[in-house]
Amino acid sequence: MTDDVQYMTQQKLDNLKAELDELENEKTPAIAKRIDEAKQMGDLSENAEYHAARDEMSWAKSRVIELKNLLDNAEIISEGKSSFVQIGSTVTVKINGKEKDYTIVGAQEADPVSGKISNESPLGSAFLGREKNEEIQVTLPSGVQVYKIVDIK
Repeated sequence: MTDDVQYMTQQKLDNLKAELDELENEKTPAIAKRIDEAKQMGDLSENAEYHAARDEMSWAKSRVIELKNLLDNAEIISEGKSSFVQIGSTVTVKINGKEKDYTIVGAQEADPVSGKISNESPLGSAFLGREKNEEIQVTLPSGVQVYKIVDIK
């Protein structure tokens, strides 16, 4: 993982902290117990439970490292109204005669289906720093699209 800033809401930060706490205090000790019990069964070379538990422990340790990195580099998105698009803004845009709302979020919270786009995505990064009534040309996989910012919340 890189040491880049990870933008997220307070709720996402709380969710990641809860996941880390559960991994460190509940799941990892439970997996360690399973490994110990499997070792007591004897021959480890053909012990499927032992190998499965070791794989699960490896995943858990990797996830703990990833979560700690995310939390160490987390920056909470402020929810103040601004005259320009920033992370945390909800932008109403007009494209091809239709209006759409997008909320600019950090990469960890991106969910394009629900209108949450990453500040690192082509569309999200094109909106950042822009103001109401600006037209923006964005090159997307589907081609060049022109968006007009109708409102910023």
